[in-house]
Amino acid sequence: MKRGKIEVYPIDLLPLQSNKNYSFFKVEKYKMFLENTVNHKEQFGWIEVICGSMFSGKTEELIRRLKRAQFAKQKVEIFKPAIDTRYHEEMVVSHDSNEIRSTPVPAAANIAILAQGCDVVGIDEAQFFDDEIVTVCNDLANQGIRVIVAGLDMDFKGNPFGPMPALMATAEYVTKVHAVCTRTGNLANYSFRKTDNDKLVMLGETEEYEPLSRAAYYHAMRKDDKNVESQKTNNKDQD
Repeated sequence: MKRGKIEVYPIDLLPLQSNKNYSFFKVEKYKMFLENTVNHKEQFGWIEVICGSMFSGKTEELIRRLKRAQFAKQKVEIFKPAIDTRYHEEMVVSHDSNEIRSTPVPAAANIAILAQGCDVVGIDEAQFFDDEIVTVCNDLANQGIRVIVAGLDMDFKGNPFGPMPALMATAEYVTKVHAVCTRTGNLANYSFRKTDNDKLVMLGETEEYEPLSRAAYYHAMRKDDKNVESQKTNNKDQD
């Protein structure tokens, strides 16, 4: 096609001999990495990690990817920690009530045994598993399996949660999703615990947790610290 004095051709149609000025281009064919990174020379898989705060859509995205694989007639197995019985004992259920059948397991070692022969393995709430989950996921990927992991990247204190940092470090692909801060309306990446329970693992929903932005979380934690100090002072005065 002609544009003024310059003729523009796709690179495959560029004339072999000419003294004209040509502007040419090459059309790249980009592929979605999540379904098209198969190594045809060696049978290796890969690890995908979906992380973020509570109410950010981690499980929703995990279910979406797994259902796509099921639609493609791939053999899919889904696992979750046996302690997670908030919605259902066997189903992985998102906050939007989307669900997919899973196998509850007490430890990461069980996944290695039950996932043999699969094309795709999904793991929800990975932060609740023991550290062996990192080795299990890498072993599965080395066997040619696509491993999709979802979990909280930080606990309610804002610290890296369980095996998630190691999983994120060894994964080929990491997707960080965000919730909406309930106090500012900005993107939220912290899970603020509204109760006084100080245990690291405490299952809960909107009654116990809310997603907060960095600023809102900072102010909420400072307020909590002041309340704790005030309570200590009152207790001393009573003694």
